[in-house]
Amino acid sequence: MNAIIISAVLGVIMMFSGIFLKKNSSIATVAILASILLLVATIMETSGYHFFAIDTHNMLYFDPFGLLFNCIVFGATVALFLMNAKDIAGIGNNPGEYFALIFFVLCGIAIASSFNNLLMLFIGIEIISIPLYILTGSDKRNLKSNEAALKYFLMGAFSTGLMLLGIAFLYGASERGTFFLDELAMGRGGGSPMFMAGLILLMSSMAFKVSAAPFHFWAPDVYDGAPTAITSFMATVVKAGAFIAFIRLFRDAFGDMKSYWQIFIAILAAATLLIGNITAVFQQSVKRMLAYSSISQMGFMLFSLLTLNNLAKEGIILYTAAYSAATIGLFAILIRMKDYSFEGFNGLAKQYPVLALTATIFLLSLAGIPLTGGFLAKYYMIASVMETGKFLWLVILGLFCAAISVYYYFRIIQAMYFKEGAGQQLEISRGFSLMLIILAIIVILLGIFPQWLTDRLYIIYL
Repeated sequence: MNAIIISAVLGVIMMFSGIFLKKNSSIATVAILASILLLVATIMETSGYHFFAIDTHNMLYFDPFGLLFNCIVFGATVALFLMNAKDIAGIGNNPGEYFALIFFVLCGIAIASSFNNLLMLFIGIEIISIPLYILTGSDKRNLKSNEAALKYFLMGAFSTGLMLLGIAFLYGASERGTFFLDELAMGRGGGSPMFMAGLILLMSSMAFKVSAAPFHFWAPDVYDGAPTAITSFMATVVKAGAFIAFIRLFRDAFGDMKSYWQIFIAILAAATLLIGNITAVFQQSVKRMLAYSSISQMGFMLFSLLTLNNLAKEGIILYTAAYSAATIGLFAILIRMKDYSFEGFNGLAKQYPVLALTATIFLLSLAGIPLTGGFLAKYYMIASVMETGKFLWLVILGLFCAAISVYYYFRIIQAMYFKEGAGQQLEISRGFSLMLIILAIIVILLGIFPQWLTDRLYIIYL
């Protein structure tokens, strides 16, 4: 509850910050301090310090998994602000409002990680989505940003309709007419046509929110058209927030009915892996390649939804942390590049060795190379499927797609270290370089000591 209330209040504060603070740098500093406050409050809640005693009538449920997930997401937001707050503030004329929208999105993520009622799921997802439509089109002078915002809004509205229809079907199929997840799980509607229709509609809507194939078609254009700092936020924090809602829904409401829906999730994961990786190979823009890369990473994350066992639970926490750290670091570098093509990275290692080294670590992690967090994250995902004794074909496909991903990630490494470039001047401060080094160290530590993070699932005191 700390995160929900505090993030909403901070959003309101940021809305009015523009009245009292005239400099963009001052507003960015306030946003950084606010994000740190939100992270600290959430960490304190995991230790049993609840600032707000509010009876939610069982509509919200705070468990160690959701709270630890919030800590990771808010920590990623702090890293994003430390590296890109000035870039966010410089998008348009109202920087305070941009940060306010981001904090409202974080409020929606806090709801999505703790809902115990389908109505709260809907509210959480919409609080996440609506500010994003505005943030996507925040660069009003850019026609690609305007187009991306319109496309995202239209497709998002359609997926919201699917979600509402699915919730209505599940309500009708439940024994007593309920929106509560635990009562849906105990109901006798499983297997009925109305129940299956509601389940498939909800699955399709959530697959759209996390950009899983074949509901991914909006993501590349939206990620490419949105301001790069916003794209970084969407590809990490927002995607992770929607995915935790996906997991909570199927774990708490449909966990005992795996035989009805597992094959659908397996097909979604397979299609996401294939489409994301194969399409990424043919991209000429690094920003667009990272968009398809985020789709392919979602294919591996769907393994945890498929199995819902302890390995999956630990693995998705590790995956979220490693993926967010690496992707935020890469997008932060990309923001400072004038040329988003692969050729723009030519010879970067000679001019900016620290930047090239950290980028290499991030890329190795996304590719799943050992001694990085990305390797163990993928291992946990594959091991969780192997533990079930089923879907061996999906494991083989996952390994094959991981091998494909090495190609397009290594294209950037090859350009930085083995090709000559014309040279370009980038605005790289010491603080920015330090943050890149810290993120790279986190990625490596997650690959060597993953238990430091995963053990938090079992020692958190509520």
